[in-house]
Amino acid sequence: MATAQAKAGRREWIGLAVLVMVTLIISMDMTVLSYALPFITADLEPTSSQLLWITDVYAFVLAGLLIPMGTLGDRIGRRRLLMIGAAVFGVASVATALSNSPGMLIGTRAVMGAAGATLMPSTMSLIRNMFHDENERRAAIGLWAAGFSAGGVIGLVAGGALLQYFSWGTVFEINVPIMLLLLILAPLLLPEFRNAAAGRLDLLSTVLAFVAVLPMIWGIKQFAEDGLTWAPVAGVVGGLVFLAVFVLRQRRLADPVIDVRLFRAPAFSAAVVMNVLANFALVGFMFFISQYLQLVLGLRPFSAGLWSLPAAGAAGIGAAVLAPMLAQRFRRAYVAAGGLLVGAAGCVVLAQVGDESGLALVVVGQALMTGGIAMVLTLSAELIVSTAPPERAGAAAGLSETGSQFGAALGVAILGSIGTFVYRRQLSGTAPDGVPADSWATARETLGGAVEESRTLSATAADTLVTLARAAFADELRAAALASAGILVVTAVLAAVLLRNVGASVPGQSPSDGSTDAPRAAGTPTAGPTGPADPDPRATTVDGAGAPDADRVDTDPGPVVRIGPESTGQPARPTHPVA
Repeated sequence: MATAQAKAGRREWIGLAVLVMVTLIISMDMTVLSYALPFITADLEPTSSQLLWITDVYAFVLAGLLIPMGTLGDRIGRRRLLMIGAAVFGVASVATALSNSPGMLIGTRAVMGAAGATLMPSTMSLIRNMFHDENERRAAIGLWAAGFSAGGVIGLVAGGALLQYFSWGTVFEINVPIMLLLLILAPLLLPEFRNAAAGRLDLLSTVLAFVAVLPMIWGIKQFAEDGLTWAPVAGVVGGLVFLAVFVLRQRRLADPVIDVRLFRAPAFSAAVVMNVLANFALVGFMFFISQYLQLVLGLRPFSAGLWSLPAAGAAGIGAAVLAPMLAQRFRRAYVAAGGLLVGAAGCVVLAQVGDESGLALVVVGQALMTGGIAMVLTLSAELIVSTAPPERAGAAAGLSETGSQFGAALGVAILGSIGTFVYRRQLSGTAPDGVPADSWATARETLGGAVEESRTLSATAADTLVTLARAAFADELRAAALASAGILVVTAVLAAVLLRNVGASVPGQSPSDGSTDAPRAAGTPTAGPTGPADPDPRATTVDGAGAPDADRVDTDPGPVVRIGPESTGQPARPTHPVA
């Protein structure tokens, strides 16, 4: 019989709303820049190399620091790190908006990425401390995932609206009120957690994690832009070498940044794989949809963003409603595989678009794709945070977000490369009548280049060039859609196989699905993962004034999955059969 868990109150749910707003802002900042780039280029006149760094430095630094920052939060306090990150993120946003040179803009965006890396793992791991009931935690993570999934689309709409009336700096200044609200409400609504038994943060491991992730993601993104050249190959190979060194060091440390033994749990490994591949298809394909709406169908940026709102709504429903509801009734394998197949069906719909019409297909296909994948991202986030021992939830959350970034970069690179090959093959013939060879060469590179070149040609030649380029891009989009569908089907099979032994209850959360863990009575201490007895997480800690202490330090916010050897001197506790 499962142990009853305390229900969350109004304070926890309001606190969740604050965390979701933070997640929404971070996700928005990954896309809001796309519409501002033409204005930034006109104002600051960056070189092509500087423009690349302005675009990518935020995601690079964010991805490289997610794991170390998640571990740091476990040590110094997740709420404390969240507040530090919010303050830095707000200040860096103002500095970014006021940037008067490309170098300053690159530097401030890098600081924003570092601050964002403190926020993402903290928001996810704090949910574990706030919601002890499994169903409530599942619903909370669903809302969290919905905020992240919808943030990218909302960023496009908000960016288009702001740029229509204000300067490009306003797309960053919208971060400031949210960060101020977080600094005010966090001490009132969010619990503190830190692992009192954790050792010092290993700085060498932090550096190794950064230099492993950053060059790999950079190299993968460069593949999409420059093809197979020595620089991206060196980046990927160098990152893999540092990753191997990082893993070997973690295996030898008594208190590692990431406990690689977590991957012995099939549920944890499956969740990480699903997270990477789902983001591969989702983010990689979004690149094509935005271009199709604007450059093929001729929609303005704000209008294109509005037509993407149904996809944001579908993501919210999939993450916050369908995933929690279905996971209560069916095994994770069925729910995850079902969501991935829905996403694949959306890709098949998107593969039917034409070069002159297809808005309805894009709206329906994108909604199916994002809704199905959002379900999977909710389940993977829940499994990663809930399956990991509570004292390592921050590091696990950082690993989850790193997987998201890695999958997104991989999707952009591989799907982008497939699309580029198809596009260029369709335009491989000689230049049409009236189109100079130089203009034809530019048009063969990108659809955007073709549209720009058409403005320098006669009406007949311009119409011919744009028509051919749009038809080629439609072929490119259809090929990428089918490739994404294939990836999602393969991921569905992997999810069904790897999660086949995981029931409707998360491993380690309750013994109702066959665990040999015996339920404990409320208030009974258990042996913690580091040896000393832990207090019951449902017991209320009281400060000296007799009021509940909002700054309590929780050391066991939920039942623990035991991975690896138990601490010396403590009785062994049976592990969950699937972990």
